Amino acid sequence: MQHTPKRTVGAIALVLAAAVGLPACSSSSADSGASSQGGVTTLELWTHNGGNATELAVNKKVVDAFNASQTKYKVKLQSFPQAAYNDAVTAAASAKKLPCIMDIDGPNVPNWAWAGYLQPLDLPAGFFDKQLPSTLGKVDDKIYSFGHYDVAMNLTARKSVLTQYGIRIPTIDKPWTGAEFDAAIAKIKAGGKYAYPLDMGTAGTGEWIPYAYSPLLQSFGGDLINRDGYKTASGVLNGPDALKWATWFQDLIKKGYAQKTSGKDSALDFVNGKSAIMWNGSWAADAVTKKYGADVVFLPPPDFGNGPKIGGASWQWGMSSACAAKDGALEYLKFSAKPEYYVAYAKALGLIPANTDAAAQVPDFAPGGKYRIFLELSQKYAEVRPVTPAYPFISSTFQKATADILAGGNAQKILDKAAADIDNNIKSNGNYEF
Repeated sequence: MQHTPKRTVGAIALVLAAAVGLPACSSSSADSGASSQGGVTTLELWTHNGGNATELAVNKKVVDAFNASQTKYKVKLQSFPQAAYNDAVTAAASAKKLPCIMDIDGPNVPNWAWAGYLQPLDLPAGFFDKQLPSTLGKVDDKIYSFGHYDVAMNLTARKSVLTQYGIRIPTIDKPWTGAEFDAAIAKIKAGGKYAYPLDMGTAGTGEWIPYAYSPLLQSFGGDLINRDGYKTASGVLNGPDALKWATWFQDLIKKGYAQKTSGKDSALDFVNGKSAIMWNGSWAADAVTKKYGADVVFLPPPDFGNGPKIGGASWQWGMSSACAAKDGALEYLKFSAKPEYYVAYAKALGLIPANTDAAAQVPDFAPGGKYRIFLELSQKYAEVRPVTPAYPFISSTFQKATADILAGGNAQKILDKAAADIDNNIKSNGNYEF
């Protein structure tokens, strides 16, 4: 979600041209993602980390270690800027030039599986027993992908500020109720020190919006779609519970508790004392801890009636349906799933290790570690976004609806239109049957 590099239209066009113009990868099939020479099979691997040198370095570390571990296969890494990556994959699929191995943003896994880009990972039963559930791309009980890390949304505050206003510090086992949360924000607002006591990250755009806000909708009792069959959004995205969520969100703005458009960097504003409580991800932990030390508390989301909820799933690895060297791709994926590489990603990026054995080896996330709460939040409260090929359309529709709600529009009409648009999209695509 974070660290999305900005790219010009020209740069994206060049990447797409490169993807479509890739030469045939195999002597036997133009869409195999693999080639053989001198007894060595070369597998292509694509990643979205072209603009993220830190994560790309870990990608390269895993690839180099695999290549050095045996002589039968060689993995060749190609990186793309994140802003262009999904379009590059789509273009390559159309040109029948997908790589063997590629990373996928977790919510897109069902759509890519439905579109025929991915095939299930034929790995031994129990292989992912130590994996955080939110970091597995599962469709119809088949695992298509897995990730090395995840992030966790949380409320970030300072003990001293909460204590000053007589506000209870919630725990994972006893989070704030919705009423407690609203009362806490009202108390801080009344104190006069903070013009906007709560930072909800409302400057965010794109996938941030469903990632950050749809779990709150779920806590109220609504959802992006009825998950019993994934055939309709009517009744859940525009029902009474969803309206309560939308009204609550609008009231945060109307009452002056939060800004309609927050600062671009919520963590920086929190560090500079502009907000008392921040709704943000675990990626902001280092910055606020550096400034406030032990005074910082990372808190669970409020329970608005249907349990606390946060989003789950980040970038994951899968195998394309075009791969002509399936055994080699699976060997690489198994190799990359060693705990030591989960540890490498966690230490380099400061993100939650998606393997519990690996987490025990990372001091910050081990039991008693200063960031252990993020792992526990993911284990207890993470909800993946709807597991349906319709998700990209659902996401863009919810993004627009949320923006209109924050702008003060008629919430019921906005939600009704969003639900109807999603239902029409699903019907027009034959219910996205596999």
